[in-house]
Amino acid sequence: MTRSFNQQFDQHGAWRRNFAHRLKWLARWLNENDLLNPAVAERLRELESQMRTSKVKVAFVAEFSRGKSELINSIFFAAYGRRIMPAAAGRTTMCPTELSYEAGQPVSLRLLPIETRLQPHSLTHWRDELSQWTEIPLDIEDAENLSASMNKVAEVRRVPLAEARSLGFWSDDAPDDNPVPDAEGNVEIPRWRHALLNMPHPLLEQGLVILDTPGLNAIGAEPELTVSLIPQAHAVVFILAADTGVTRSDLAIWREHLITEGDTSDTRIVVLNKIDTMWDILSTPAQVDAQIQRQRKGAAELLGVPLPQVLPVSAQKGLQAKIRRDVPLLKASRLPELEAVLGEGLLGKREKMLRIAVDSGIDSLEAEAMRIIKVRQRDLSEQALELQGLRGKNVSVIRHMRSRIEQEQTEFEGSNTRILALRSVQGKLLREVYAVLGSTALKSDMARLAAALKRPGIKFSVRKVYGETFDSLRHNLSEVQATASEIQSMLHATFRQLNAEHGFALQAPAEPDLASFEQQLSQIEQSHVHYLGVGNLLKLAQPDFCDKLVRALASRLRVVNEAAMTEVERWSKGAGAQLDTQLKERRRNFTKRLEAVERIQNAAGDLDGRLAELAAQESGLLELDRRLHEFIELLTSNESPNVAPHNELSAA
Repeated sequence: MTRSFNQQFDQHGAWRRNFAHRLKWLARWLNENDLLNPAVAERLRELESQMRTSKVKVAFVAEFSRGKSELINSIFFAAYGRRIMPAAAGRTTMCPTELSYEAGQPVSLRLLPIETRLQPHSLTHWRDELSQWTEIPLDIEDAENLSASMNKVAEVRRVPLAEARSLGFWSDDAPDDNPVPDAEGNVEIPRWRHALLNMPHPLLEQGLVILDTPGLNAIGAEPELTVSLIPQAHAVVFILAADTGVTRSDLAIWREHLITEGDTSDTRIVVLNKIDTMWDILSTPAQVDAQIQRQRKGAAELLGVPLPQVLPVSAQKGLQAKIRRDVPLLKASRLPELEAVLGEGLLGKREKMLRIAVDSGIDSLEAEAMRIIKVRQRDLSEQALELQGLRGKNVSVIRHMRSRIEQEQTEFEGSNTRILALRSVQGKLLREVYAVLGSTALKSDMARLAAALKRPGIKFSVRKVYGETFDSLRHNLSEVQATASEIQSMLHATFRQLNAEHGFALQAPAEPDLASFEQQLSQIEQSHVHYLGVGNLLKLAQPDFCDKLVRALASRLRVVNEAAMTEVERWSKGAGAQLDTQLKERRRNFTKRLEAVERIQNAAGDLDGRLAELAAQESGLLELDRRLHEFIELLTSNESPNVAPHNELSAA
């Protein structure tokens, strides 16, 4: 029996919450045992936040009247017993609509007026301009009220051709894509540019984000949707009508807007909707199934996707079946098969990505905690040997030992000059990294691209223009990688010297690998060049289109650069925190050695007592080591913990 998408997402959410709890327990335990340096603590907080708040975005894309909103209703909102997303005949969703949940934000529908397209700002910019949005409070307990509010996304305006042209809904160069004027010469355009729904739906609370997109004409008017929002979705569901198959406009959306970025075997799902139109009492079930199979194969061949990725469904009958609890009708709608594929492909991939991130963080955390434990064990062994050498010695020998420890302490503190020099050079190089990947450098690159795109004439050299821009961006990352290598060499040399002189156990963390960010740049370049090469090249003659395209690109590139800087900064902090921790341990060791000698000097009989204390502390470190491995094993296993967090920590 297949599990619905809702059930799979519930299980995925429970796994994430459980893992986040375990990370929190481990952080508390490490902190209580003084095994948590600032860099590791920050990394743990990042991992916990990632597990709790990471989003899973699914984009639903289709031409008008393909049943897209009905499919969203059937998968996500059947529990309301009615339609929530507008799904009447004709055009319904007129503006891109994002459904998600952010705790602490008002439960509402926010609508961005279409007129904001006249201003030189991206959608990313407008998200922070709350005063520009029309906000409608929602009562999520009242299904009728919620449905009425969501009908707002279908609102339209009729405007003169000049206004439609300025807003991007009329093109003199592509008359076939233009809306039909009425008797007065006005055309229909969306009232809203973008909609954001924030509501505590069970799936949205667990991190699901649904992107409901409008049809071809509306998508084409917002390049940021094509080159930014849709490509960043973890899965794209493309809906066709079973009775018509792949139409010309369907093919245009697929080719122009659903850009393939890398391996998409489990990120592009094609839904052949409205199979109930083929349910014919004059045909046998086998004949109906054969007809559906022919439509599936035809769609798969035209779109160039594997046949298993084309799934036949009746969203309308699936919604009816869920509301009426009609099991035979639900099975006939084939909705459960789609939900199973969507859940397994999307959530399985997302869980794998989270596990990779967590495993990497846990490995570095375990290595650092073990390093601290081993340093303490070594210090205890040295103290024990030092004190055992005092057996039967007179007061002058003990006094001499105290002087020697104080001299070692003075020499050790003298090494701070080298450490300060290391940090100074490290800070200088990091500032160079921020300068290369910072907003000022990116603005300069984007300004050059915009100027090149706005040159007169048709941009047949658009690949070359983009290639030069992205070559520059990739060069920036290569420059940062070279700087990181320079810092790494310096860390290795200084750490080796400190290890030799002071018996430290310093080990430079692995140098950050920025290759994945270069790969992201190549994927973004590919999506832009493909988008412009399949029918949108003529639009580059419009300066406002060029501006929108460059702003959308800049928003996406900023995310890549900031992620790369975060990676470099995390690596740098890891090296600094490791050094700070071992400096702290060594200073504590000097303090304990001096205290021990002073106690023995004042009471000679206290030597055995002090050695017993050291033995007890060594046993305690062995126990810490054992408990650390238990916690790591708990984190890397799939089983639920049998002991409550408080008891786990108390037992430690």
